[in-house]
Formats: sequence, structure tokens, C-alpha cells
Amino acid sequence: MRFQNKVALITAAANGIGRATAAIMVREGATVVAVDNNQARLDEAVPALKQAAGRNGKVDGRLVDALNQEQVDALVADVARTHGRIDILVNAVGGSTVIERPTATTEQLTLQEWQKLIAFNLDGTFLVTHAVIPVMKRQRSGKIVNLASIAGRGLSFNSSSAYAAAKGGIIAFTRKLGHELGPDGINVNAIAPSVTLTERIRPHWEKRSQASQAEEIERTPLRRVAEAVDQANVICFLASSDADFVTGVTIDVTGGV
Repeated sequence: MRFQNKVALITAAANGIGRATAAIMVREGATVVAVDNNQARLDEAVPALKQAAGRNGKVDGRLVDALNQEQVDALVADVARTHGRIDILVNAVGGSTVIERPTATTEQLTLQEWQKLIAFNLDGTFLVTHAVIPVMKRQRSGKIVNLASIAGRGLSFNSSSAYAAAKGGIIAFTRKLGHELGPDGINVNAIAPSVTLTERIRPHWEKRSQASQAEEIERTPLRRVAEAVDQANVICFLASSDADFVTGVTIDVTGGV
């Protein structure tokens, strides 16, 4: 029960890595504030998470656009008031498929596509973190976990330079914030996933040829692609007391790529 009596705010919690993380945390005693910008997804996810929690954790579903500063600030203020604290923040908003051509080369990218990917992957992480920091500083404790990508290390063969730049920004932001907030007792870390078969990515994976899929698996030493729970397990480690002396780092969760 690593998260007994902990309040965890998780963005993009209604599916993918965010939801897998929420499921582990509620099973282990957390009160999870599950944030998503899609009511239908929330309506499906929240009951399932409550069932996963059993008698252990609690789930508080919130419809919020993490890229809207007014909504984010109101959310964080209300969560702090309602639950008394925020112990964990998982910034799970992000991804490469918000543009039609997520594998576009730099030459093919338009400025609008570049800006959309940068904003989607960086702005939400900044806004929610910015709002949560004062709460954690008052507590003199907190765990923040961001989602980067191996694309941010220049190791993705199937994503654009805009996505690589955005996720490289998450890695740098995590490192800098770890230095800033360490004296306040706040740990800031990130994971850098490889291809992960979430609800959003699986259709793109299934459109790839068998040869392309085989090539991806072949260059992965563990000889498979990741599932959302593989990423969630490492997020939960970083959000737990097991990682009390870890800050400013990004862990590659890639099967050895």
C-alpha cells in the first residue's frame, strides 16, 4: 500500500498510461484525482477505477482541459481545498498523434503542426506543474512525474522532429525543476517510453506492415513493445517513497532500446 493516504492528481487519466497509473495507485490506497478533457472517457474510466480501488483508494473524476490555465488553476485550488493536499502529480498529457502526419519529416512539417505538437506536449505539463508547486511547497513535500519519450533522446524512428523537440523539452524541464524544487522537499522525475500500445497508439501500430513491426521488436532487446502498465509501473516507483532520493532524472522505459 505505497500510496495510502496520498492524494494523486493525474492528467489524461481516462485512458492510456495515465489510466494504467491511476489503476495502480487506487489499488494501493491513493485518492486519485482523475483529470481528462473528454467526458465520455471519464464516464467510462471512473467507475472502472473505482472498481479497481475496492476498499482501498478513492477516485475523483474531473473534466478539465490541461491546456487551459483558468481551468487548471481552478482545478488545483479546488483539489487542495477538497482533499487538503496534493502529494503526487503525474503529467500524462502529451503525444505525437495530434497532427495528421505524426511521422512527418522536418521538411514536411508546417509551422502550425510544429506549434501544435510543442504546445500539446509542453504547455499542459507546465501549467499543471506551475499550479501545483505552491501547494507542494506549503507541504514541504511532493512527487512530480512527467512523461517524456525516447524521441526526446533522438532515438525514435517513427516520430517527427517537433515531437522530439517537445519531449526533449520535457527532459530538460524535469532536470531543471528537480534542481529548483529539491530544497523544498519535492522530487521531480520523468519517464521516456518507447512505442507503447495505448488506445491511441495501437491503431497506428496495427497499420504498420508486419516487416515494420518485426523491425521495431527486433531492435528492442526484450523483444516486445510496451504496454501501458509497463510505463505505469515505473511512474508509480518514482511517485512512491521508494524514490525519495531520486530527483531530476528521466528513466528510459524502452525494453533496452
